[in-house]
Amino acid sequence: MHNLECLVEGRFGVGESPVWDGANNRLLWSDNTTDEVHAVGLADGRRQCWHFGGHIGSLGLARSGRWIVAVANRIVMFDPIRGVSEALVEIPLPPGVAKLNDGKVGPDGAFWVGSMAESRPDRQPVASLYRVTAGGSAEEKIVGGIKVSNGLAWSPDGRTMYHSDSRAGWIDIWDFDPTSGNIANRRRLRMHAPEDGVPDGAATDIEGIYWSAGFSAQCLNRIAPDGTLLERISVPAAPTMPCFGGSDMKTLFFTSLTAHVSAEVNARHPLNGSVFKARVDVAGMPVPLFPD
Repeated sequence: MHNLECLVEGRFGVGESPVWDGANNRLLWSDNTTDEVHAVGLADGRRQCWHFGGHIGSLGLARSGRWIVAVANRIVMFDPIRGVSEALVEIPLPPGVAKLNDGKVGPDGAFWVGSMAESRPDRQPVASLYRVTAGGSAEEKIVGGIKVSNGLAWSPDGRTMYHSDSRAGWIDIWDFDPTSGNIANRRRLRMHAPEDGVPDGAATDIEGIYWSAGFSAQCLNRIAPDGTLLERISVPAAPTMPCFGGSDMKTLFFTSLTAHVSAEVNARHPLNGSVFKARVDVAGMPVPLFPD
C-alpha cells in the first residue's frame, strides 16, 4: 500500500461495511454501534449521515441508486435522496442471536448477510448466513455453527465464496454458483493466529487475493486462494473491513473501531475509529449491484 492517509478522523465505535459509491464519487460506511450510515465525498469532503432506527449490520448498492441495508433483524431498501426506507424482509433470529452483521451483494445478485451471537463470555455458535433476494425471500444458507459471521467476498470468477467467523478465528471457502447462488464443498482456508488478528471484514482484488482486516492485531492480511499468508500490513488503527474504489479501483479504503479493544489500546492509537484510504498496485473486484 502507498500513501496511507486518514480520510475521516473520528472515534466511531465500530466503523464497518465500507462501500464504494462510484456513481457519486463517495465512500459509504456504517457505525455498527449506532443506527448511522455515513458518506464522504472524495472530491469535496462533503459529509452526510442517515439514521435507521436500529443497529446497522451492513449495506450494499442497488441498480436503482437505492441501498440495501441490514438493520437489526430487518432488510430494507433505502432511498438516500428522499430519505425513505421500504421493508424488504424481516429475518427471525433464534435465541442467543443479537442482530444481522456483515453483508455484501454477491455475484448472483443476492444480498448475503450473516448474523452474530449475543456478546457474552459464553457466546455460542448460533449465528447463521442468509441469502436475500429482490423478491423478498431470505434463505438460511448456513444454519448455525457461527459466532460472528463476517468476511464475505468472492473470487474474480464468482465461483468461490469466502466467509469467516471473527470470534472462532477461521476463514472458510465454498464452491459458489453465480447463477443460482448454490454453495457447496465447504473447506477450511485458514485458522488465524493471534498475530494475524481476528478475521473481520474482507474484500478481494482482481488477482484473487483476499484482503482480511485483523482489528485485534492492527493489521490487514493479504491471503492467497490456497490460504497462504502473503503479507501482513500494519496500519495505525484497528481495521474492521476493507473495500476497493476510486476511478481505477486501486484505492483501498478501510474502516476501524474503538469498541472491542481496551482503553489503553485506544489511548495508544488515537486514530482508532477513523476511516482510511491508500493506493494499491492491483485493482479491487467491483461489488455487484442488487437488482431492485
